[in-house]
Amino acid sequence: MDASTPTGLIVESLTRSMVEHRLLPGAKLVEQKLATEFGVSRTLIRQALFRLSQNHLVRMEPARGAFVAAPSATEARQVFAVRRMLEAGMVRSFMAQVQPEHVKALQDHIAREADAVVQGDRRDRTVLLGDFHVLIAQLMGNTVLAHMLSDLNSRCALITMLYQTDAGASHSQEEHSAIVQAIQSGDEALVLRLMDEHLCHVEAALAPLSPGSPPGCPTHAAPPV
Repeated sequence: MDASTPTGLIVESLTRSMVEHRLLPGAKLVEQKLATEFGVSRTLIRQALFRLSQNHLVRMEPARGAFVAAPSATEARQVFAVRRMLEAGMVRSFMAQVQPEHVKALQDHIAREADAVVQGDRRDRTVLLGDFHVLIAQLMGNTVLAHMLSDLNSRCALITMLYQTDAGASHSQEEHSAIVQAIQSGDEALVLRLMDEHLCHVEAALAPLSPGSPPGCPTHAAPPV
């Protein structure tokens, strides 16, 4: 996504509004209202909404307009399956090049996560919990991977907004902390196991999804909440 163009800036702003829970799943996106808000033509708004629909963040309905997507349980499972595959490779690459300053950046990040959870800030905690995974890719200097995870993270933000409980968010933050401790210790096998279990736990804790472990996850994946 090129945020340097007018359309890109609109896409970035609307995506952030969804991630931060200022635009809720199912909300109608009125072209004229958005055009006035951004000070642009409806043509640019239409282009931005089309791009968001390609990213599965907006649902376009003939004769009805555009709506913020409301991911189904099936889509949620598929998104997390992709993340588990993608992030396993990321962890291996990251552990081969991790530096003390990388660990410090991750520690600073999880401290902000913990504060958002304690404060009960649902919007900030969702953003920070998702950005933890993107940050690892950024620390590697892999902008393509960071963009891919950012796109998946935006879809996950809509999913967690619909399905995640407060207890699930708190548990995610604790698991991020354990992952960073394992990174600091240099134990690649442990980091891989903790990251996979973490993503399984997040998926298993999404309230309306089918009970039990997600496909590909150990049977004990769901944590007590």
